[in-house]
Amino acid sequence: MTTAWQLTIDCAAPARLAEFWAAALGYVPSPVPEGFASWDAWFDQHGVPEDERDQGAFLSDPGARAPSLSFLQVPEPKSGKNRMHLDLRVSGGRHLPWQQRWERIGAEVERLVGLGARVVEEIGPTGRPDHVVLADPEGNEFCVV
Repeated sequence: MTTAWQLTIDCAAPARLAEFWAAALGYVPSPVPEGFASWDAWFDQHGVPEDERDQGAFLSDPGARAPSLSFLQVPEPKSGKNRMHLDLRVSGGRHLPWQQRWERIGAEVERLVGLGARVVEEIGPTGRPDHVVLADPEGNEFCVV
C-alpha cells in the first residue's frame, strides 16, 4: 500500500511563508476540493470558524509529481536548527565541472534571497564551496545544492 503524504511546516505567518515557497519551488495554491465552489464553502461544510481560516495555507506541485505542502500557524517561535530540511537541487550533480555547478547554485541563491531568504553559510568539504545553506523568511534552514 502506498501512503500519501505532505510536508507540514509550522510557522507564524502561513500566507507569507506559502508565498515564499510557492515562488521558490514553482508550486501553486492547492485547488479547491472537488464538489466545492470555494475554500469558504469547504470550510463552512467542515465547521471551520471564520477566525481560524487564515491559520493555514496549502500548496501543490502543479505537475502532481512532488508532495503537497501545508503551512500551519503555531504560537511558539522556531527555537533551534531544523532536524529535517529541503535540498533544492539545481547544480546538475557532482559529475559536472565545479564552476558550472557553482554558477547554477549562485544564480538560484540570488533568486531566493530576492524572494526573502537569507544566506546562512557556504559549505564545502574540499576547500571550495559545494552548497549553500539558506533560511526562509521565518528562519527555517534549507540547502541549495
